[in-house]
Amino acid sequence: MAAALYWQYYPLYLRESLRRLSRRASPGRLVPFRFTSAPDRLIVAPTDLRIADPYIAEEFHLGRFPLAGRILVCEGVSPFELDGPTPGFDAALHGFRWLRHLRAADSDAAFQDARLLTEDWISLFGRRQSGVAWDPDVTAQRLIAWLSHSPIILKNMDRAFYKRFIKSIALQIRYLRRIAGGAPDGEVRFRVRIALAMASLATPASATRIKSAARALDNEIARQILPDGGHISRNPHASLALLADLLPLRQTYLNLGHTPPSKLVTSIDRMFQALRFFRHTEGTLALFNGARALPADRLLSVLRYDETAGQPLRHAPQLKYQRLSNSDTIVIADTGSLPPVELSTEAGAGCLSFEMSSGRNRFIVNAGAPAYYHAEYSRLSRTTAAHSTLTIGDNSSATMSTSTFLGPMMINGPKVVEYDRTDDSSGRQGFVARHDGYAKTFGLIHERSIQLSADGNIISGRDRLLAAGKQAPGDTDLSATVRFHIHPSIEVTRDPKNNVVLKAPDGEYWTFFCPNPAPVVEDDVFFADLVGPRRSEQIALTIPARADVAVGWTLVRTPVRREDPDG
Repeated sequence: MAAALYWQYYPLYLRESLRRLSRRASPGRLVPFRFTSAPDRLIVAPTDLRIADPYIAEEFHLGRFPLAGRILVCEGVSPFELDGPTPGFDAALHGFRWLRHLRAADSDAAFQDARLLTEDWISLFGRRQSGVAWDPDVTAQRLIAWLSHSPIILKNMDRAFYKRFIKSIALQIRYLRRIAGGAPDGEVRFRVRIALAMASLATPASATRIKSAARALDNEIARQILPDGGHISRNPHASLALLADLLPLRQTYLNLGHTPPSKLVTSIDRMFQALRFFRHTEGTLALFNGARALPADRLLSVLRYDETAGQPLRHAPQLKYQRLSNSDTIVIADTGSLPPVELSTEAGAGCLSFEMSSGRNRFIVNAGAPAYYHAEYSRLSRTTAAHSTLTIGDNSSATMSTSTFLGPMMINGPKVVEYDRTDDSSGRQGFVARHDGYAKTFGLIHERSIQLSADGNIISGRDRLLAAGKQAPGDTDLSATVRFHIHPSIEVTRDPKNNVVLKAPDGEYWTFFCPNPAPVVEDDVFFADLVGPRRSEQIALTIPARADVAVGWTLVRTPVRREDPDG
């Protein structure tokens, strides 16, 4: 089996081998400063749109570094001299995005901390191009952060430090130019191109260099941003992360009187469209294909620059998601296959899963990815059982690779995913979709239909198993389970008729009906929370895993019950 998979994905092994070889063979890697000519100044400091917290700057000043969900206590030692508690912490530390907190503090102490920490990094890691400090994504983040926050790093500086800082920036630019084409595909390579385009504007560069960086970024935009504005990874959060860097870049082009890359402006408008598509009623983004918890203000900090102000699409045709929206009820469903295999290392086996929100609350969710990387939680969050969809015998509809060389990519997932919208003239919205993720193993197709009433008060669904063509279904002793993961803020109870009642903190109720089989409420885990995995509950419907077996279910909004008439 392992040998068969190796030959099936031999091109991936070959490409990854060449990419790693290209990075190791980067000219100037061993003696970087010999080949580097430093610019004599910085021209501009692009804006950083990410939310900043001056209280975190105070923690830094006291020698405590809260990053990536962990805290490193330094006790008078530079954090760069210590081993971080997790790889994610180390990446965040070397990425320098945290400079924004020091800038927000707006104090001499914070500015001095910024300079001293930057000087520590240059002394300890400036010449040694290896390890997490020189990971392509970390290097791109650091370059963007240094350019954006250079005013505080260089405040009250001396000439010697200024020269070391500029020289280090020049080295990082040169390094990224050399490894850009071999950087990991997806967001990482995209961010490297953003960093290089930003550097071509922020440091003295020829017109040829500026155009070359813009052209390379344009090529990445054309390849990675789909016509409906989504990212090819199919992760709703990818557009948000990239927009946080693309928006300052666009403004920098305009401020300096340069023509932005031809695809930059239109792609930003389309990416905003994708964000609106995935946005739930209470302001967060849906949890599909690696999406994780983010503070609501992070989304707002980007959306405030959305000048299109259009209505979300009902159907994202290239991303292959569906959105049903009436009144203040929203249903978002995944009706597409896996992203390209090289970009699937965070994707989930969640075909035909859905999320539902109403008013100020999320009710039905997927478990989502952990906010901070944890190997076991990340693996579990990607299984089909962690999504609000159907599983057969608790088997996932796609297989997670165990290759340490390629990473945990998704393989052998659904090849054919078909869907049809069923909207009608009365205002009712819906879709019918089916996938073949279980066809090869069990000879079964999963079909799901969901309809939302015109008034937004009723969601009707049906899950059905069909024979996969002429292929005989497999083991009929297995059962299939349809799961509905409940957001941890929702209280789950029973009404007098034993139907499941979902109660939101603000008093809104939805009742879940299923005459047969009886719904079972089980313990669950919600991974995508800022404070870490939280206990939650799920509704489970169990049916025989046989062809032509179906189960219908309904969610009905119960009139809002308010104890406080002013609430």
